[in-house]
Amino acid sequence: MSRARSTTSRTPLASAKFDMLVTAVLTVATAGESFVDITDDCRSFLDEAGAGSGMLTLFCRHTSASLTIQENADPSVLVDLTTALRRLAPEDGGWVHDTEGPDDMPAHIRSMLTSTSVQVPVLGGAPLLGTWQAIYLIEHRRHPHRREVVLQFAGSRN
Repeated sequence: MSRARSTTSRTPLASAKFDMLVTAVLTVATAGESFVDITDDCRSFLDEAGAGSGMLTLFCRHTSASLTIQENADPSVLVDLTTALRRLAPEDGGWVHDTEGPDDMPAHIRSMLTSTSVQVPVLGGAPLLGTWQAIYLIEHRRHPHRREVVLQFAGSRN
């Protein structure tokens, strides 16, 4: 079997002097198990911070909710992802931990399988997300919760 050679290209290098670190806590009221698009909240944070180029870090301060970057064009993607997470960690999985209800341990597992933090490069004050990408807080519990996401920008001023 021969190895195919791919054609690649890249943009010119962009450098930034690290001269600012800005942090805020975003509180998100969820409606129960769902994907909550927080992309616009992140853009507002970057705008208010006067962000130039650098890195946006998001950190979810919970063990039964998480963060992800996923498609925002077709809502059926989020439906299928919810179905997949339910299959990977079902409520009737025979879990020992059930102090906070039958949806709690599956929520911990789903959080572990996804991520509690994400990083997004920022250039010219804008997150460098793909055309169909959005940043989501994933609520893994059935009931509404108030979730906190730490937003932190490290980089240069705009």
